Amino acid sequence: MGYIIGDNERDADEEGFLLEPDYSDEAANVIAAAEGIALTEEHWAVIRFLREQYREQGKTPNFRNLLKEVSETVLPGADSKVLYALFPNGPARQAVKVAGLPKPYGKGGY
Repeated sequence: MGYIIGDNERDADEEGFLLEPDYSDEAANVIAAAEGIALTEEHWAVIRFLREQYREQGKTPNFRNLLKEVSETVLPGADSKVLYALFPNGPARQAVKVAGLPKPYGKGGY
């Protein structure tokens, strides 16, 4: 499985996670469309946060840490319902996929 992003085919695993990160807006738009998600500014805020975490930490946060950070800094006051409304197939995994990042380890982060 893979995605056509721009003029390039990007390899993905069997679940649709890119094998190598792609930080372009086009990558997020292509993957979101494949997931049936129409991106809003709230989606983009979470995507930017996850990309920053991946660049700095080399991994993405698990759900508990994602919720804590998002509710404190990215979307103040957001709760798990907000994140699941944005990424209904699991924020710690689906948001990472849409962000164009490789599959998270464990149960969504480490």
